[in-house]
Amino acid sequence: MRADIVVFDGADDLDVVGPYEVLGLAGRAGQGVTVRLVCLDGPRTVTTAGGLPLPAADWAPQEADVVIVPGGGYARSETSGIRAELDSGRLPAALAAAARPGLVLASVCTGAMLLAAAGLLTGRACTTHHRAVEDLVAAGGRHVDARVVDDGDLVTAGGITSGLDLAIWLIERYRGAQAAALVQQVLEYERREPLWRSGDPVASGAAR
Repeated sequence: MRADIVVFDGADDLDVVGPYEVLGLAGRAGQGVTVRLVCLDGPRTVTTAGGLPLPAADWAPQEADVVIVPGGGYARSETSGIRAELDSGRLPAALAAAARPGLVLASVCTGAMLLAAAGLLTGRACTTHHRAVEDLVAAGGRHVDARVVDDGDLVTAGGITSGLDLAIWLIERYRGAQAAALVQQVLEYERREPLWRSGDPVASGAAR
C-alpha cells in the first residue's frame, strides 16, 4: 500500500504527523506500506499551522493507492490553511482530477471540506470535525456520526486526533488485522471507535 499525504501551508500538524507516523511505522515493520508527503508545488518545504517545516515531494496521485488530505485553519480566515486552499481552488481541482478507479481518497478532520469542494462527497457517507458538520452537509455530504467512515473509495475521519485511527484502519484494510494490531502494540495506542463501513446500518439520528 502506498499512501501520499498531500500537505499545504497551514495544515494542522497532527493531521499530517499522526497518519504519517502510523503508516511509516507499518512500513518500517515490514508490513508493505510506504508513505510520503506531497504537495502541488513540490518538491518544496511546507510549513504547518504550528510552524513545523515539512519537506514534500511532487504531487503524483497516479502512483498512490491512497491520498490523505489533512485539515487545518478551517475555523479561521487566514492566508494559509483550508480556507486559503478553498479560496484558491487549486487543490480541490487537483483532487477532482486525481479521482480514478483503484484510488482511495481519505481525509482527516476538516480535510473533508477540500474533498467536498472537489465535488467528491456529494451524496456520500462521510464525517469531519464536529464544528464543520453543518458545512459538510450543506456541501452535499451525508454525515455519519462515527470516528472513521469507510465508504469504499472514500474514507473520512472526524477530529484532529482521528488521523491515528484513520491510518490504523487503512493498515487493517490493506494489510490485515494482524498488521494493524502490531502497529497499535508498538504505539501503545488502541484505535478509537466507532468505525462505520459501507453497508453498515446507520443508527437513528447518526446521519443527516
